[in-house]
Amino acid sequence: MTAGKRLRWGVLGTAKIFRDQIGPALKTTQYCELAAIASRDIDRAKAAAAASGAGKALGSYEALLADPDIDVIYNPLPNHLHAYWTIRALEAGKPVLCEKPIALSAAQACEIKAAQERTGYVAVEAFMVRFHPQWPRVRQMVRDGRIGTMRSLHVFFGYNDVDPASIHNDTRSGGGALYDIGCYPIMLARFLFADDPVRAIGHFDRDPSFGTDRLTGGLVAFPQGRQLDFTCSTQLALSQLAILYGDRGKITMHTPINPDRGRKARIVFDDCRDLFGGGEAVEEVEYADQFALQCDAFARAILTGKPPDYTIDDAIKNMRVIDALFASESSQTWTRV
Repeated sequence: MTAGKRLRWGVLGTAKIFRDQIGPALKTTQYCELAAIASRDIDRAKAAAAASGAGKALGSYEALLADPDIDVIYNPLPNHLHAYWTIRALEAGKPVLCEKPIALSAAQACEIKAAQERTGYVAVEAFMVRFHPQWPRVRQMVRDGRIGTMRSLHVFFGYNDVDPASIHNDTRSGGGALYDIGCYPIMLARFLFADDPVRAIGHFDRDPSFGTDRLTGGLVAFPQGRQLDFTCSTQLALSQLAILYGDRGKITMHTPINPDRGRKARIVFDDCRDLFGGGEAVEEVEYADQFALQCDAFARAILTGKPPDYTIDDAIKNMRVIDALFASESSQTWTRV
């Protein structure tokens, strides 16, 4: 890896996650530099570039992909545009960090894989949570048998967005709870169990006006009798919770997806000697910018030529679970993954 090398990043669009998270994170990275922002509205591109410190604003996505000064593309476009523009970027000779979900189906994700194999450039799904040190720590606690044999993961993730103009409430844009936030518990269960599920069933409550799933529950069965149960919602109070259950204890995380900036993350272990917290012990994990860590990890993989920690195959496996859950809505029964 070239000493001091920094990859120049170009951003497709001016999404909120870029403005709030990735843009600020790139300023703190070791191997990344925010170089350009593209929007179909040049004024929006200029405003975002000025606010984020990007050196260049472009009036089309095509111009960004054709720019020889750009090394890496970040794709935070609406969900229905993820696969299309990720493939276009790969074909333009740019590796891509694409926001989750990487596509709207496993079939679309496989198209990205085919483009990756055809072009020799890599695409990675942006699950920043895997890079926060609290999650490797929790996984190690599970592997060390801290809670005995882990058999169950419960996750709740919700927020309240009833804005008709929000892309989260637009079925044409891939809106709804499962695509937007239900993908997280699926990924985390696969991460913790180090395995892939065999079948899944979901329950969906759809908004009568938007048509999006506003409250979705899922039960996902893994080998050896293990399971994930989760609830996600775009129309409930803002809340996050993850609980890992074993036969000798449990681990609770109150902000499993979005730990507070500048504060230590808290992992609550309980040996469950009683129902009142008598066996609780709290472990704190130092603050870390999971978005910056994610960007640097992706950049290192490109600079060294090594495969990223999480490849397109991982994204395809996650999408297969989402496909199965949606299929179960129609069949009203378990669906094989």
